[in-house]
Amino acid sequence: MNDSPQSPKWKRVVVKLSGEALQGSQTHGLDSAMLDRIADDLAAAADLGTEIAVVVGGGNFFRGIQGADTGIERARADSIGMLATVMNALAIEYAIEKRGRAARALSAVPMPAVCQPYSRQAALHHLAKGRIVILAGGTGNPFFTTDTGAALRGAELSCDAIMKATQVDGVYSADPKKDPSATRYDHLTHDEAIAKNLAVMDTAAFALARENRIPIIVFSIATPRAISSALSGRGRATLVAP
Repeated sequence: MNDSPQSPKWKRVVVKLSGEALQGSQTHGLDSAMLDRIADDLAAAADLGTEIAVVVGGGNFFRGIQGADTGIERARADSIGMLATVMNALAIEYAIEKRGRAARALSAVPMPAVCQPYSRQAALHHLAKGRIVILAGGTGNPFFTTDTGAALRGAELSCDAIMKATQVDGVYSADPKKDPSATRYDHLTHDEAIAKNLAVMDTAAFALARENRIPIIVFSIATPRAISSALSGRGRATLVAP
């Protein structure tokens, strides 16, 4: 992968990170090496001049829908999952700040003792100051995924693109780890992604991005500097655009 400096393709983006990405090779929790690598990547992406907002999931600690499967009321399970995203956001914030880059964690579930409550005005202020903004708590409501949260924040913050970091290098017709014959797409429209029921993001997230005409870049987080490379239009990725 070419790591030479290159101008970013977008001025402001929201990066969607799964909680699972932060657990690395572990079965749960936070892997310090992976956390440091992602923090390095986010700092490098910000160094390109792009304003970076990050929406983080909580699946490395707790997934609301799995909690509901074990008998916890869905709304309550989703609330537990939101708290898991706050833990991840605080860890990412600290890892970025250790690298000398300013960061702020904002939570849609207010908990001012540990981080700033989310508001559009606060997030835009921090972005304008060059800080990486980590957005926790999903949408602040149960029954919505953090993918939908990323699409919502992308629209609210007038982002030029949503960057969806996954475990594979784009969107496939099926899970390539389970189906070797799965077809990889280089380009899709939002309508095609919804019609094909492609599971890389949920339908609500695709629909919200479509309504606001926000492109989605789906790429693998597995390689170093994956975010900054995708931001500069390098590496393998799938573009979902109007």
